[in-house]
Amino acid sequence: MTGGATLVVLRPARVEDAAAIAGLFEQLGYPQAAATVAERLRRLLDHPHHAIRVASLDDAPAPVGLVALERRLILESGDRTELIALVVDRAVRRRGVARQLVDEAIRIAGAWGSDALFLRSNIARTEAHAFYPALGFAHAKTQHVYTRALATPRNAS
Repeated sequence: MTGGATLVVLRPARVEDAAAIAGLFEQLGYPQAAATVAERLRRLLDHPHHAIRVASLDDAPAPVGLVALERRLILESGDRTELIALVVDRAVRRRGVARQLVDEAIRIAGAWGSDALFLRSNIARTEAHAFYPALGFAHAKTQHVYTRALATPRNAS
């Protein structure tokens, strides 16, 4: 650290980050086994329409934050990028880590040629509902999300 500032280091996620990422997801209320996260990372890291970046502090190797993106061609609205996940360890929040991860997401979306970056935020995440507008995001709509279990295993190709 220099002059009290925390150096945030961003880099692409690696399979070796799975345990730390699983811990971050648990803080969000989405517990995942590290092995499950590792398998998903193996499938996503080389996918051209996905980007996953992690943040560490002061060049320490353990990730304390994550942003995940997916590029989509949507029939009715064109080429857009969705910010799928954003999480920062509660022990290091309010140090600018999330802001830098969002800036990286914006950079990646622009490089992909997307004309918009969108995200969904759980209604219970009131802090996020103040955070995103402060970064220039506009509240676009309120929606219900539905899910239906399928008989086909998720990992089937």
